[in-house]
Amino acid sequence: MRVLFWHLHTSYTNAFVAGRHEYLLPVDTAGDAGCRGLEGHDWPRARGASWRELRGDPVDVVVLQRPGEIDVVHEMTGRRPGRDIPAVYLEHSVPGPDACRSIHPLADSPDIPIVHVSDFNRLYWDSGRARTFVIHPGIPDPGLQYTGELDRIGVVINDPVVHGRAAGTDLLPRFGRIAAVDVFGRGGNELIRSLAADAGGVHAGGDLPPARLATELARHRVYLHPSRWTSLGFALLEAMQLGMPIVAVPGPGIARAVPTDVGVVSADVDVLCHAVADCMEDPELAREMGARARRHALVHYGHERFLRDWDDVLVEVAAGDGRERSLATAERRLS
Repeated sequence: MRVLFWHLHTSYTNAFVAGRHEYLLPVDTAGDAGCRGLEGHDWPRARGASWRELRGDPVDVVVLQRPGEIDVVHEMTGRRPGRDIPAVYLEHSVPGPDACRSIHPLADSPDIPIVHVSDFNRLYWDSGRARTFVIHPGIPDPGLQYTGELDRIGVVINDPVVHGRAAGTDLLPRFGRIAAVDVFGRGGNELIRSLAADAGGVHAGGDLPPARLATELARHRVYLHPSRWTSLGFALLEAMQLGMPIVAVPGPGIARAVPTDVGVVSADVDVLCHAVADCMEDPELAREMGARARRHALVHYGHERFLRDWDDVLVEVAAGDGRERSLATAERRLS
């Protein structure tokens, strides 16, 4: 199938466009359309597509990620998502500002189902009567790279100053008193400046390319996931597949991703600090924890399962649009 998909989150896009479809990523910029194209990434099954091309050669299904994209697609293609073209809405985020009373922008939509990235998100978002799916994240296996040679803590947070307490940035100085904390991702230097005198053992690790990030992260003794209220991140799953031991705040999706026999999860920061200290003092313990994390992530967050789940949803949505498509036809186009 020809799938229209915005390059919004690079890690998610990298996993998504590795399927067996043709992925079209808009490249023209108009207002807040966010048409980033591939931005230099090597995605063999994906290519940039201009508005003129999309209008002249319609796509089979649209994967929306922001409410405004509905109008953008209409302007780009002359077709209305959910009415003239099959569409599904991928919701990456946890609800906010109210955890339990936030109504999803597509709640009660009869034409555009919602795909949530975790059971947690589907439970907490009020999606009304809209049809919903859950597709848990899945990433290509980066391989067992863990060495733990550095007695330092690895963290990945993009735009940490923007996300603040939601991302748990206020907790980092506490861990920095146990061991140096390297915060990788966009905006690390801004975080250090914002922490000022409290920065202490907290350092900016840099916004590294994916392959280099994996290598550098795997050298750290332990991976810390301090997030209070953000969706389950791909960085955590990659750290697990790298073979890193995991210490985490019990934020959204963590109960499934890091069960009690896989890592240390607690709302008691003292417990988390003790776990980090234990890993620093006992590299073999850290390595054994990391091995459990890798096994769990490969089973529950594997890439092939992720792509199969998306195939099921895309086929169902494309086949159910009522415009002379059948499930058999859609499945043939997948082969």
